[in-house]
Amino acid sequence: MIKLVLNLQNNPIGNQGAQALAEALKINTILTILDLANNQIHVQGAQALAEAFKINTTLTALNLYHNQIGNQGAQALAEVLKSNTTLTTLDLGFNQIGNQGAQALANALKMNTTLATLYLGKNQIGNQGAQALAKALKINTALATLNLWGNQIHVQGAQALAKALKMNTILTTLDLICNQISDQSAQVLAKALKINNTLTTLYLICNQISDTGVYALVEALKINNTLTKLDLGSKNKSTIDQKLKINIINKKRLRCLQILCLEKLKQLNRISEIKSFNPNIYDSCMMKY
Repeated sequence: MIKLVLNLQNNPIGNQGAQALAEALKINTILTILDLANNQIHVQGAQALAEAFKINTTLTALNLYHNQIGNQGAQALAEVLKSNTTLTTLDLGFNQIGNQGAQALANALKMNTTLATLYLGKNQIGNQGAQALAKALKINTALATLNLWGNQIHVQGAQALAKALKMNTILTTLDLICNQISDQSAQVLAKALKINNTLTTLYLICNQISDTGVYALVEALKINNTLTKLDLGSKNKSTIDQKLKINIINKKRLRCLQILCLEKLKQLNRISEIKSFNPNIYDSCMMKY
């Protein structure tokens, strides 16, 4: 499929420009990616774009990074996400979104089945917003990447996200850079990593993690065999990298084993039995195959 991109970032189109584009999106059937980063778009512009998404069925990615849509703009977009089935990537970073906007987006994620990437970096969602998103992650079946860098997330928010990681089987990348993640939070996340087997990337740079938290995370890597990137900055980098290399090797071995099993089942004409047994495993295996 050909991706048609309209890149208008770093222009002062404002609400009027966003509203005009929204009207065009209602009848456009070919545009797939729209980049409106840094365009002085406020609530009204976001609301107009949300209305367009009720009609448009082709746009798969929307970038609104570094605008001023606030809680109301986020709430308008969240309402549409409950029923939208085409948007896969949404960037709302640096948009003055607080916990109310995050809670609205979390409620949408409980219903949405297509959004795979959500960027919420450099907002003010705090612990309440993180807790709401964590609840959504327990039941969401599509989101693979969640970016929450620079959001004033403390212990309570980190603990909620850790609990979600124990249940979630979809999320592969979690970005918690530049929050207030302490040793206590790191220890809770470490416990979750001992259970979680889908997360492959975790960013924890620029937090308040000392050797105590690092040690807990390193110990978790002795059990976890799916995480292949854990970024804490320069803290104990060599020790962490050594553990992650083992995980990468194990992941490659697992993939080889899956391929061998599928080839054998194909020879025996029994590959369809996996689908009847567990459709999710079947889809995952076929993707790797």
